[in-house]
Amino acid sequence: MIPFVVASSKADPKPIIVVEKSEFADWLEAQSAPHKRWIGSHGFDADGGKSLLLPASTGEIEAVVYIKDGDWNIWSLADLPSRLPEGTYAVAAEFTEKEATDVTTGWSLGTYTFDRYKKDDKKYATLILPKGADEEMVARTVKAVTLVRDLVNIPAGDLGPTALEAAASQVAGEFEAEQGNIVGEDLLTYHFPMVHAVGRAAADAPRLIDISWGDKAAPKVTLVGKGVCFDTGGLDIKSAAGMLMMKKDMGGAATVLGLAHMIMDANLPVRLRVLIPAVENSISGNAFHPGDILTSRKGKTVEIGNTDAEGRLILADALAAADEEAPDLLIDIATLTGAARIAVGTEIAATFTDDDALYAELAAQSEKEKDPVWRLPLWDDYRHLLDSKFADINNNASGGGYGGATTAGLFLKEFVEKAKSWVHFDVMAYNVRSRPGRPVGGEAFAMRALFALIKERYSR
Repeated sequence: MIPFVVASSKADPKPIIVVEKSEFADWLEAQSAPHKRWIGSHGFDADGGKSLLLPASTGEIEAVVYIKDGDWNIWSLADLPSRLPEGTYAVAAEFTEKEATDVTTGWSLGTYTFDRYKKDDKKYATLILPKGADEEMVARTVKAVTLVRDLVNIPAGDLGPTALEAAASQVAGEFEAEQGNIVGEDLLTYHFPMVHAVGRAAADAPRLIDISWGDKAAPKVTLVGKGVCFDTGGLDIKSAAGMLMMKKDMGGAATVLGLAHMIMDANLPVRLRVLIPAVENSISGNAFHPGDILTSRKGKTVEIGNTDAEGRLILADALAAADEEAPDLLIDIATLTGAARIAVGTEIAATFTDDDALYAELAAQSEKEKDPVWRLPLWDDYRHLLDSKFADINNNASGGGYGGATTAGLFLKEFVEKAKSWVHFDVMAYNVRSRPGRPVGGEAFAMRALFALIKERYSR
């Protein structure tokens, strides 16, 4: 349920009075004496305050005063639905269509809770849909973000490769997309050997999820998402602390499903393909070993320098399959390296591409959507760090921990040749702190910016 109502509602909403920070002193001077005393008694001012309830003489809420500091964006009002008392509110402000759509989206995301395992009885304030807001776009975005967050938040015991396939099937089925799943030993038959190698030790068989939708004559847009449903590190086993958040290692897969949902819901004029290699990197007698040499789908041989660098192995097979069709735009999203988190922190999507024009478009949409990305280099001079004495390439860079996000990107680049344009995202897929509209837990990194880019690029 999206917590806003249409403007034709008969509800008598409480107004949210918007006061520009620079105009607060003049606004306060014009208020009634009781309101001045109330505001003063709460220590509310333009510097420390964001919103305050104003009482009527009856003791009920007369209005809400909101201090606006800067331009409207998706997160401007996102903390209000949880802070305000239950009821219906309307923003007393003039918005552009995008502003109205954004603030409504953020308000709605401010009510997100993951309540699958713990009941949440919290009541949230409801917003009257602002004039000009695109209700369909709000619903589209909120549904996609909710899908991503829910999938990432579900623990691995309830979301293995089989369950991830089922979630993908729900998305595909909603839009009558075609779906094929290659499972277990069939991965060898259909030439996804590294997906098989990484996932074969798990009780829940590895698989390649393949979804296609749209006019076959339209420009090809292919999304590849890392679907490691849990990562023990394999025989190069992680520490207990290192495994604690590994339920989120399928965050790339969740994000491409959310992005695919938005693309199909908007009926964008593209030929969409979604490829998700879904595995658990587990430990058993048939687990792949450090030092093994695998032959990839592309034919390149890969020496295993570390079994905990498994994500790039499964992505390599999926990227090779995607690249065979020479898509117009190839996007992969993965929770790939700790090095990316060291480089850009936990709240920015590390971004790699050789296409300057594509990144310029992406950066512009990122700023508009407040969906941050930051470009890191695909520095070809570091390719030697992936050299192997016995195979074409090693999956674990020999650089002593330096440049790990870049060398991971360079590894993936080896499997992309025909795509007109390719971009790789190395993301956290998780909020480690709570912010308005973004609670601790799963998060859709770069998804809104990518949707805006694809819509702009292919709907001209």
